[in-house]
Amino acid sequence: MSLSSPPQLVPYRDVVEFEGAIQHLLKNVSRMPLFLFFKKSRNIFKKDELGLEIAKIALPATLALAADPVASLIDTAFIGHIGPVELAAVGVSIAVFNQVSRITIFPLVSVTTSFVAEEDTIGKLNAEAQEDENLEKGFTTNKEMEELIHLVKSSSKMSSISSAYTQRSETEHERRHIPSASVAMVIGTVLGLIQALFLILAAKPILNYMGVKSDSPMIRPAQKYLTLRSIGAPSLLLSLSMQGIFRGFKDTKTPLYATVVGDLANVVLDPIFIFVFRMGVSGAAIAHVISQYLISLILLWKLIEKVDLLPPSFKDLQFDRFLKNGFLLMVRVIAVTFCVTLSASLAARQGSTTMAAFQICLQIWLATSLLADGLAVSAQTILASAFVKRDYDKARTTASHVLQLGFILGLVFSVTIMFGLPYGSRLFTTEVSVLQLISVTTPFIAVTQPINALAFIFDGINYGASDYAYSAYSMVAVAVISILCLFILSSTHGYIGIWIALSIYMILRSFAGFFRIGTGAGPWNFLRV
Repeated sequence: MSLSSPPQLVPYRDVVEFEGAIQHLLKNVSRMPLFLFFKKSRNIFKKDELGLEIAKIALPATLALAADPVASLIDTAFIGHIGPVELAAVGVSIAVFNQVSRITIFPLVSVTTSFVAEEDTIGKLNAEAQEDENLEKGFTTNKEMEELIHLVKSSSKMSSISSAYTQRSETEHERRHIPSASVAMVIGTVLGLIQALFLILAAKPILNYMGVKSDSPMIRPAQKYLTLRSIGAPSLLLSLSMQGIFRGFKDTKTPLYATVVGDLANVVLDPIFIFVFRMGVSGAAIAHVISQYLISLILLWKLIEKVDLLPPSFKDLQFDRFLKNGFLLMVRVIAVTFCVTLSASLAARQGSTTMAAFQICLQIWLATSLLADGLAVSAQTILASAFVKRDYDKARTTASHVLQLGFILGLVFSVTIMFGLPYGSRLFTTEVSVLQLISVTTPFIAVTQPINALAFIFDGINYGASDYAYSAYSMVAVAVISILCLFILSSTHGYIGIWIALSIYMILRSFAGFFRIGTGAGPWNFLRV
């Protein structure tokens, strides 16, 4: 038997070429748009500049979003002591008010945040460019002004005038010219007035449509509360438009302070008007309206210090841009609202027990949105600024970072709900039949939490990239498929079928976001370079 020939050594040049090919392949893979979702995942909790910027925006925004539900819960507790009829009547009125408001609030705040962030960034870039130009030309205006003020200050007779002049100059220098801020406030006020008139004049027919008939004991307190609460609609939409402006400035602390002060006022005034003055549901509505106008006044006072709200020319107000993109987002909101409302309607048709379980589970299922919305706000603001600067590296890193944080947030909620809901559900009800349905729903609620978080954050990412058309059209497509699934699955699988359809709905929402970025389409085409 002949000995086998010794193995042939691979030439060193071939090894180098192979290693180079592998490195080139890995480099190309890392540049693929889909790789964005895994970019720098090891540094997700690193306290770098971007991480701190996201936290600085997201945490106050989350607290502000949480303040209203807490105040509403306390508000409901006070009203509950009046009587069950009044509590039910106010519940229907609040549902009507919130549904009408939602259609206008969400587009207004989202569009305002992006547009203000873009214009503020452009203003800063122009100021920096002007400063560089002045330095290049050798201007010494600032130095001469400092010397002039120093000479004026040296005179005891003119010291007070100099101080006043300096303060006025600093104030004028700090105030920004942001046309979108003025447009947002005008549109917010007009929409608020329209909403107020609509709800006041059509209160009774709307309540009849909601099932509160003219002979119902709920009709009088419901109509009274809805009419009085509607007086606060202009202040509500104005305050939310101003919140969008502050978000565009990456300032979420000011809206938080204003919201907390307003909600505390509501909590303090509720028992005074309801029990001391014996005004019942009218007192609760008046207390809420006063709190809304207080929030608006605080925000307006702070905004005047930052923004010149009177533009030099009417031409600076781009109403058409606002209305066009606002309309697209309104279409999206209607599609979202219709899906959720339809699911509730299908659950209600299966009986009061099913509806009670569904309502509890739906609120818990959507709880992630409260915290995920804080991340969505930070993503929208930072991305809007980055796209204006064409800082695509920061846009890529920001999107990756908030999506990874959102996914982890969803996992935390998933584990918490899976192990906590079987025990925590008894806080909502003691009915055995309702508790059984909640236990059946728990896996759906828990498993879909990461998907829900990503869906909400993708909304903020799309708005930050000014991708409003895709957000609207993709949501309409998702809604059409989800509505078909709701009808089919609810008829074949009952209550469980509704939750299967809702899970499909959120999966499709998340997929729409993944598809847009993962394929490098639209404003994300720079990912393919």
